[in-house]
Amino acid sequence: MMSPTNTKRLAKQQRTLVTPEGISVPIRLASRGSRLGALIIDYIILTAIPILLLLIMAFMVGGFAEELASIEDENTQGAFEFLVVVLILVYFFTRYGYFMVLELGPRGATWGKRMVGIRVAARAGGRLTPEAVIARNLIRDMELFLPLAFIQGASVGDSGNFGLAGLIWFAIFMLFPFLNKDKLRAGDVIAGTWVVEAPRTKLAETLSTSGAAATSGSSDVTGARYNFGETELSVYGEHELQVLERVLREDKDEALEPVHAAICRKIGWDPGAGDERAFLEAFYAQLRAKLEGDMRFGKRKADKHS
Repeated sequence: MMSPTNTKRLAKQQRTLVTPEGISVPIRLASRGSRLGALIIDYIILTAIPILLLLIMAFMVGGFAEELASIEDENTQGAFEFLVVVLILVYFFTRYGYFMVLELGPRGATWGKRMVGIRVAARAGGRLTPEAVIARNLIRDMELFLPLAFIQGASVGDSGNFGLAGLIWFAIFMLFPFLNKDKLRAGDVIAGTWVVEAPRTKLAETLSTSGAAATSGSSDVTGARYNFGETELSVYGEHELQVLERVLREDKDEALEPVHAAICRKIGWDPGAGDERAFLEAFYAQLRAKLEGDMRFGKRKADKHS
């Protein structure tokens, strides 16, 4: 039995995400603790990558480095400088590419976020855009790294009052998620994103082996058979499939009914009410099969606009 305190806390985290199709999808905001945990994990990974790269380079160069070091000429110095430049470039692209590539992926989450079960979502309900992901991650430098650099400089006596300014700057940005009800950091405000819970479930077992999806479109409730043609399935793409996936996982009537109505309007069906889950399971299974089949032939449909 959940305590009244926990019930009230969870209710405060509940939000409704309205997709571009007008479908209301219930979601739950990620806690501040889980976001902090994900950030720590991500930066442990980002710290480990250059160290691992350094070890690999040292192993590959091996005795050759000692031989080069014994030859004092400009070519030797240039070779080492080149390796340093390569390492710096790799770290730069890893640091920024890590967040951007993973958050633009289908899961909308870095490895750290996946481990704690959260993801990034667009507050407008559509797909995460490259512009939004770039904005929220570039702002992180202003929120975290620049003030920390000032503080570090002040600790060794190089920056004077910059250290105090950096500390105030750092405190303001770190307190930002506590000053708004959606727990948004400055990067989320600018990018139009929020971070939500993404429970880790096994989609294949959960959806594809139960109900209508497991019986070739036949409803266990009414016996109706739902088979969709190429025209109906061509309406939607991978983004809409992901939205439907989340709705089926939640299994809430208040979300199933509007999604069912929106799809029926879009594809021109009128199957009536009362069998929404069976209809959506069948549509999901057949849409996924079509998209996967198209991908094997090199065709991808990102969303309904593609």
